[in-house]
Amino acid sequence: MALAVGVGVGIVGLSACGSSTDGGSGASSGGSGGSKTVTVVSHDSWAASKSVIAAFEKQSGYKVKVLTSGDAGQAVNKAILTKDNPQGDVFFGVDNTLLSRALDNGLFQPYRAKGLDQVDAAYQLDADQHRVTPVDFGDICVNYDKKYFADHKLTPPSSFDDLVKPEYKNLLVTENASTSSPGLGFLLGTAARYGDDGWEGYWKKLKANGVKVVDGWEQAYNEEFSGSAGGKKAKADRPLVVSYASSPPAEVIYGDPKPTTAPTGVATGTCFRQIEFAGLLSNAKNTEGGKAFIDFLISRQFQEDMPLNMFVYPVVKGAKVPAEFTQYGPAAKDPKTLAPGEIAEHRDQWVKSWTSLVLR
Repeated sequence: MALAVGVGVGIVGLSACGSSTDGGSGASSGGSGGSKTVTVVSHDSWAASKSVIAAFEKQSGYKVKVLTSGDAGQAVNKAILTKDNPQGDVFFGVDNTLLSRALDNGLFQPYRAKGLDQVDAAYQLDADQHRVTPVDFGDICVNYDKKYFADHKLTPPSSFDDLVKPEYKNLLVTENASTSSPGLGFLLGTAARYGDDGWEGYWKKLKANGVKVVDGWEQAYNEEFSGSAGGKKAKADRPLVVSYASSPPAEVIYGDPKPTTAPTGVATGTCFRQIEFAGLLSNAKNTEGGKAFIDFLISRQFQEDMPLNMFVYPVVKGAKVPAEFTQYGPAAKDPKTLAPGEIAEHRDQWVKSWTSLVLR
C-alpha cells in the first residue's frame, strides 16, 4: 500500500477522525494560538481506529482531519501539483515505487521523527535527509482462488514463470501500471525478475496468455477476482489477481460467515516488497502539528493498530502482528526488490513502454 496495501487492501472503509476547527491556518503547537487541526492527505485506503486517533488528539491537543485523493499514484500526483499551496500538513502513503518522483519534485521538508531509531534501517530509504519516514510495508503478490483450482484439479501458479503457461490462459487480472500502485509494483516485480532486457518479452507472453488489465485495485479485486467476497457477488471469472500477501487474512476477518480457512492463497514467487512513507509537506501551514502526527505514526500504539485497519505490516521493531496475519498472510520470505535509484532511473520509461506494449 501500500497498501494497498495498500497501500492496504481497501476492504475496510475510510476512518477519518476529528474535524477542522479553524481551517488549518497558522503553524503552532496545540496549546497556543493558531491551528488546532493537523490535516493529513492520503490515498483512499487510509484507515485507523477512532480510539487510536482520539488518543492522539487528547495527547497532542490537535484535531485530525483526513483528506483522501484516490489511489496512491493519483494522490501523489495531486500533492505534487498543489505543493506550493498544499491541501494539508502531512502526506501519508507515498511508497518506494513513487518515492523518487515525490522527492525530486520537492514535495517534503526534512524532519527526523522521534522514535525513528526503533524503525528497521532496511526501510529508511531517505536516511540521509529524513524527508520521509517509513510507516509500513507489504508485499504485492498474485492471489489465487483456492476453490477454482481445486474444482479444476489445477495446481495454482507459484511464480512469474508459471503465469505465462497455457494452463493459466485468461485467468489473471492486474491493474494498470500507470494509474495503480499495485499495478506498478507488479510491473517492477517483473523488471526485478527478468531485468531491463527481459521484462518486455515476459509481458508479451503474459499478454498473449490473456492477462486482463483494469484501472485499479478495487475493480480488479472486488469485481473481477472470483476468490474475493465482492467477486463472488459479482460472479467474477478471473481466479488470479494482483493484490497483496495480506489479502487472505482480510477475507477471513471480514468473511460473513467467517471462514475457518482463507478462501484465497498467495503465489509467493510473484511478490514485490512495497514500503509506505509519510512526510511533512513543503509549505505546510501547521508544521508542528504535522511533526507530532508523524511521530505518532511510528508510535507503538499506531503501529499495532495499523495491520487490521490497512492490512500492512509495522516497521517498528517489536510491534505485535495479529495472529491472523501470521496464520493466513505472512510476509513474503524472499520478495523481489529494486533499489530506489534504479526505480527512479527506469520507472517512467518502463511505464511508457508497458503502456504501449500491453494497452495498445
